[in-house]
Amino acid sequence: MRSRLAAAGLADIADKLDAGVRLGLADGVRLFEAPDLLAVAWLANREREKRHGERTFFNYNIRLEATNVCVASCLFCSFARLKPGDTGAYTMSLEQAWEKLRARRHQPLTEIHIVNGLHPDLPFDYYVELLRGFKRIRPDIHLKAFTAVEIAFFADLFGKTDAEVLRELMDAGLDSLPGGGAEVFAERVRQKVCHDKCGADRWLAIHRTAHRLGLRSNVTMLYGHIETCEERVDHMLRARALQDETGGFQAFIPLAFHPDNNQMRKLPAPTASDSLRVHAVARLMLDNIAHVKAFWIATGVEVAQAALWFGVDDLDGTVQEERIYHMAGARTPESMTPDQICRLIRAAGRSPIERDTLYNVVSVPA
Repeated sequence: MRSRLAAAGLADIADKLDAGVRLGLADGVRLFEAPDLLAVAWLANREREKRHGERTFFNYNIRLEATNVCVASCLFCSFARLKPGDTGAYTMSLEQAWEKLRARRHQPLTEIHIVNGLHPDLPFDYYVELLRGFKRIRPDIHLKAFTAVEIAFFADLFGKTDAEVLRELMDAGLDSLPGGGAEVFAERVRQKVCHDKCGADRWLAIHRTAHRLGLRSNVTMLYGHIETCEERVDHMLRARALQDETGGFQAFIPLAFHPDNNQMRKLPAPTASDSLRVHAVARLMLDNIAHVKAFWIATGVEVAQAALWFGVDDLDGTVQEERIYHMAGARTPESMTPDQICRLIRAAGRSPIERDTLYNVVSVPA
């Protein structure tokens, strides 16, 4: 393998990894540009196995998008509708949202993942009661809810600080933050694709505050549109820097751009090799974030399965109802059962581990 790494121009990067020396921006760019994808994969898999061996994590969760009404106009979004009454716009009543959990009372769910549009007319009490209601139905359920973009929107709309919003939601049952809304941190990209929502510095500041309040969170990156390799690596390095400061990120989650039904439909979707490389480079750059997740809804099931040898150790979960990617043309299933996930993991030569949101082991499937 040494000769192959040398031929790919990656021998010195392998030496750095062997010596425990952190990779920098130039190293990350070279990993993206190296012609030998499998050499990059070998390095990423080695780092993955140092941390997790054959273990591959998943959780028993449900996804909930309570409203798709959103005042932001992100070019890549196929989910949002600008105002109530627009074709395809919806907002669940609290009872409708709670029924999603009641209807699954027979399932051993451990997490609800809640992400919404930025609705201009809903009161803050809607979100507070949403969480309280879920906790009344299942006190033990973990509520991973509201992206940093939503937290910033709530704070600005309701005249609160970001910390006040987080504290009030925590009092209502908020347990952790998802990683959505990060997109790409580079200002050039944000100005082009999502200029009218929470910026990168605010996104990072909200996660910093959440970590200091005791909440764990994730960090995502939307890849495969107009971003450069340098901007991808810069995104990873900014996440790594915040992790050095707080230690609050649990997983890094690359999210594949889907072009259908949005304002960037003329762009091609990322290829399988690009998706695999993004996950591999993330594992190599993010030495202080424990987990790299392949969100199978976004990558496709087959690519997510292959990614288990490209640095990935987590496949997210059962999901059950997902609208954001499917409205953008995703052809993946809307849900998988734990047995189906375990089968995929085993077929890839890995060992499935059911976890909760905080990566405590729930069970080791036989």
